[in-house]
Amino acid sequence: MLPATTALLLIDCQKAWDDPYWGQRNNPGAEAQIAKLIAAFRQAGRQVIHVKHNSKDPNSPLHPAEPGNAFKPEATPLRGEPIFEKNVHIAFLGTDLEAYLRAQEIDRLVIAGFITNWCVSSTARMANNLGFKVVVVHDACATFAFEDPFGEMVSAELLHRVGLTELHGAFAIVLGTEDLIGPVESWAAQK
Repeated sequence: MLPATTALLLIDCQKAWDDPYWGQRNNPGAEAQIAKLIAAFRQAGRQVIHVKHNSKDPNSPLHPAEPGNAFKPEATPLRGEPIFEKNVHIAFLGTDLEAYLRAQEIDRLVIAGFITNWCVSSTARMANNLGFKVVVVHDACATFAFEDPFGEMVSAELLHRVGLTELHGAFAIVLGTEDLIGPVESWAAQK
């Protein structure tokens, strides 16, 4: 069973990722897995923490003036759930996230969201460096195909897998949603 000092940290679960601007995406089922995690953590009475990216680029779908800046319906915060807004890839920079976690005595984070090899990875690495125990949920994350420095496209699925591989064992444990749902649901039974 996961300790009671564990929180779900949702990274950039925003509508902007549905925009064709980003190109080909992997894991079209990420939102459904995110919704399962949210439901399990809420049912167990555990912390669900939201991180929102506010791009400084006025042309980005993540810019605060754009409709894509809004949370995805599957990940809309409930009243009272904390929201930390950032404009860099790491959720701990320029926010009070670390201070909040310390004040709440949270020392373990289950991380899900967008995108695997950018903000999810950067935040997981920083969390580990700050001393938090980290789980990244592979089927509750997604990314996009990107051009490499040599002018070739790298598929979204390959970037997703490489990003998770780089995290697993060194910065985090990588698990699937179903690996976590059982332990989280056991918390709810103990309420």
